[in-house]
Amino acid sequence: MAETTEAPRSVTHLPQAMEPRNPGMALDMDWVLRARANRSAIERRAATLPGRRSVKKDFQAAWLARAISCIDLTTLSGDDTPGRVARLCAKAKRPVRADLLDALGLPDLTVGAVCVYHDMIAPAVAALDGSGIPVAAVSTGFPAGLSPFPLRLAEIGESVKAGAREIDIVISRRLVLTGDWQGLYDEMRQFRAACGEAHVKAILATGELGTLQNVARASLVCMMAGADFIKTSTGKESVNATLPVSLVMIRAIRDYYEATGYRVGYKPAGGISKAKDSLNYLALIKEELGDRWLRPDLFRFGASSLLGDIERQLEHRVTGAYSASWRHALG
Repeated sequence: MAETTEAPRSVTHLPQAMEPRNPGMALDMDWVLRARANRSAIERRAATLPGRRSVKKDFQAAWLARAISCIDLTTLSGDDTPGRVARLCAKAKRPVRADLLDALGLPDLTVGAVCVYHDMIAPAVAALDGSGIPVAAVSTGFPAGLSPFPLRLAEIGESVKAGAREIDIVISRRLVLTGDWQGLYDEMRQFRAACGEAHVKAILATGELGTLQNVARASLVCMMAGADFIKTSTGKESVNATLPVSLVMIRAIRDYYEATGYRVGYKPAGGISKAKDSLNYLALIKEELGDRWLRPDLFRFGASSLLGDIERQLEHRVTGAYSASWRHALG
């Protein structure tokens, strides 16, 4: 296996050039319909990644710290309480024990955001006050997106009013499955407008879109409509984030950037629970999009248990022994 020896230059939210927000563009139907996806080539490319790229020792610690800084630490359970959210936010502010960071020579870091349902926005905002960590809220009838359209727009407005700085919306899958690209564009434009200054992540629910070609076309349409991020999944589908789907989506992001000059973020979500998986996604982003996308303003993991496994791996790097997973609780 080839060893990647170049580590990220920083693992924290260091000052960086402000990216102009993607304003969207007119729907270019010719571009959308030209989008294709060669499944066998995509799957071959994705399958080679884990074997060709590995990081070891201190380089691995730096990459894992970068992964932490890009996590949307998430709780989306029916039994969420303000107390549980407060504990999760405490973990978001101090995701790794200080003694481990000191031993590894790593600076303090935080996660990228905390993601919750609308009713948990207020306790999350209160718990994160002064930390600089944004609250993201799932919206628009999450996870199915089948509530009446006016209610979906109103839900976005209420979440922004409550203090959410990022809104994770779900698209209407039927618009993709029936090839109604104009309908998807119009829906996404209205969602974008309802978000105002809050950034919008468009959840494609890729496991329910049928084909990789549909994933490619839906990605382009959502970006044309002004999405700040495109996101794989709600985490509630039977198939969530995968490397082949990620390759299709990030190549659509690359094509959009080359055509418009605007960088759109990417968020894989659902099923990413192991530290080694996070390294594969970071390597894919680095190879396909470059280092600029390896920052939390352009890349996020939608995850809950991933942080615990990363902290466990960092402890192993310091002590040489694996601790029990229960020692790395999230809240």
